[in-house]
Amino acid sequence: MEIERKYLIKKEDIPFDLKDYPAHIIEQAYLCTEPVVRVRKDDDDYYMTYKGKGLKVREEYNLPLTADAYAHLLKKADGNVITKTRYLIPLQDNNLNKDLLIELDVFEGKFEGLYLAEVEFTSEEDADNFTPPYWFGEDVTLDGTYHNSRMSQAN
Repeated sequence: MEIERKYLIKKEDIPFDLKDYPAHIIEQAYLCTEPVVRVRKDDDDYYMTYKGKGLKVREEYNLPLTADAYAHLLKKADGNVITKTRYLIPLQDNNLNKDLLIELDVFEGKFEGLYLAEVEFTSEEDADNFTPPYWFGEDVTLDGTYHNSRMSQAN
């Protein structure tokens, strides 16, 4: 089960240097958007992912792929290939009294200039009670426009 909140970020509002945090280079494409079936290259790891319906809470299953299988399936994908760098930024949420992780995606290619932060939670209650850092912008969790699967279909 995936439980997350998603926020737009303005580059100029980020209060630190992203180079100070670990990052992954991600390329992903969609074989189907309903249900969501995607293939992803994350550095040197490859996956096929199934995601169920939902915006804040939904099922998610990952299956490992080989590089060859990824390359084969990538050719069958519809729409835009999404490329981004994902920065992993620790966050202490004092309201929830928990250590969380911000996954800050900096998009390239067609979506260059888009910055999205995702925070995953262990419960829907925690997601609902989350207080985002001051530098987070608009909460777009319930706006499907910012789901990568929808972005893959954008003109």
